[in-house]
Amino acid sequence: MAYTSWLQCVRGCDAKYSIFDVIYRCEKCGGLLDVEHDVNALTETSAADWRAQLEQRMLAQQWPLNSGVWNKKEWVCPQIDVENIVSLGEGNSPLQPAFQFGESIGIPQLWVKQCGTTHTGSFKDLGMTALVSVVNHMMKQGSNIQAVACASTGDTSAALAAYGAAAGMPTIVFLPKGKISTAQLVQPIAHGALVLALDTDFDGCMKIVQEVTADQSIYLANSMNSLRIEGQKTVGMEIVQQMGWSVPDWIVIPAGNLGNVSALGKGLLLLQKLGLIDKLPRIACAQAKHANPLYLSFKTDYTEYKPVQAKKTLASAIQIGAPVSYERAVKALKSFDGIVEQASEDELANIAAQADRTGLYACPQTAVAMSAMKKLVDNGIIQRDQRVVVISTAHGLKFSGFKVNYHDRNLPDVSPLHANPPVELPADVDTVKKAIAQRFN
Repeated sequence: MAYTSWLQCVRGCDAKYSIFDVIYRCEKCGGLLDVEHDVNALTETSAADWRAQLEQRMLAQQWPLNSGVWNKKEWVCPQIDVENIVSLGEGNSPLQPAFQFGESIGIPQLWVKQCGTTHTGSFKDLGMTALVSVVNHMMKQGSNIQAVACASTGDTSAALAAYGAAAGMPTIVFLPKGKISTAQLVQPIAHGALVLALDTDFDGCMKIVQEVTADQSIYLANSMNSLRIEGQKTVGMEIVQQMGWSVPDWIVIPAGNLGNVSALGKGLLLLQKLGLIDKLPRIACAQAKHANPLYLSFKTDYTEYKPVQAKKTLASAIQIGAPVSYERAVKALKSFDGIVEQASEDELANIAAQADRTGLYACPQTAVAMSAMKKLVDNGIIQRDQRVVVISTAHGLKFSGFKVNYHDRNLPDVSPLHANPPVELPADVDTVKKAIAQRFN
């Protein structure tokens, strides 16, 4: 069966483009573009046969079709040749039961989708494998693309640099100077990217990268590029598959540039069209209070939208005041009876520590989602008997400074309720025994 996909304007105009065109917005109306698939062709294969194919590819361990993204190749990017796929083993991340933490906040049936266990430590790998693979295919077909570039708060740059290096492809990353963690900064440096640390915030970097990539020899890799969305949409598909092809009641996701929200919805809607699921979850989108344009728009029922000047937040990866995928996100949230909540610095820091006490190791962005989830539970919106999945977007180890400063009681605007600094003692057995007794008796 020959499957096809194409680019189409999200605003509903009739403009269509090839996925191999170097284009990011509709030439007719300026709207963002989405990848659309020939669903009629896809539905000629039964849901049972799709399930069987996915299981077979996983069991066969045939590279790269055993990737969590590329075992769904026909749903992601059917036109590229398998030999042009650039994979680093992304996806297939654990859906970890978090019942102890869930019980402590009033939802015993809680799972955490641990996207931070992927190659570069964040969910951005899911989208970058799709984008870099398509660019690799284009370059092999004679395209004049010379390099791939992105603006980033950290994780996108790490993913682009890693996948670009794996493909032998030059990469350029634009970072806000002094506003990302050391771990996030060193990744693109290590992979050989040209790293440009600009004296601005993410939104300033985004503005410049769009101007630079107007020259079609430099390809834009930010999430306004719809190819990224295609890879990221597999996270919802994995959740459903890992739950035995059943659907949770809620999926909670942190959001900054908003591509991940629309990607989550896009993947689940495709599963419904293919008959693999018969209902949809509700989506809760979480923003840091210091960078909350979607939350403010939600409070007006999306009748008003204004970018904000994002303030410094511990959740630095979502410190974005002018998200480029706002239109996509609103469309997805309306389709999923979605809701938007926010979290303060104190709330996100303390719930991360609370979650860590149950064996999790939450990054600050995931903590924003956890805090929003707790508010929805406290307000009776999420019910105690409902099944909830929170998406962890990055590994906590990428934000070790955040953890250290919390337990050292050195975070501004945070009253650390669960601080657990080391106890410094002389090397004396009686003193040590006394300290142990004080802790556990």
